Amino acid sequence: MRKKIRSANWSVGEVAKRSGVNVSTLHFYEEKGLIHASRNSGNQRRYFKDVLRRIAVIKAAQKVGISLTEIKQALSFLPTSHAPNKSDWERLSKQWRADLEQRIKDLTALKDKITGCIGCGCLSLKACPLYNPNDHLGQQQSGAVLLNSSDE
Repeated sequence: MRKKIRSANWSVGEVAKRSGVNVSTLHFYEEKGLIHASRNSGNQRRYFKDVLRRIAVIKAAQKVGISLTEIKQALSFLPTSHAPNKSDWERLSKQWRADLEQRIKDLTALKDKITGCIGCGCLSLKACPLYNPNDHLGQQQSGAVLLNSSDE
């Protein structure tokens, strides 16, 4: 049985049209190491068709708030010599599952308490169950602790 040879014959314009992203976005993704292209003899970018799967994952992950750094890290475990298979995708999804579950919990808590948060205007951080449960910030120091924090 003869092994099928992959050819990178999709132009950047074809990939942009099929994936629904701008050419500049593809260039950006390539610059960030999220997708890969080869060059033909005329120095034009050429993509394997499985790049469409990678782009779909990138777009879906971004939509749920996963950073490009996290996306790149996850995609680095996928094979580049062939299209990812089901087990490759399952391994990738496991990396994000716990983070997504925590985000869902946080968003649910925010949804359930949004009226109170907007109503208080964060004038009393002692009473904020989302950002300052049990006034843990007040125990550390006084003042606008939350505004000076990079943990938000």
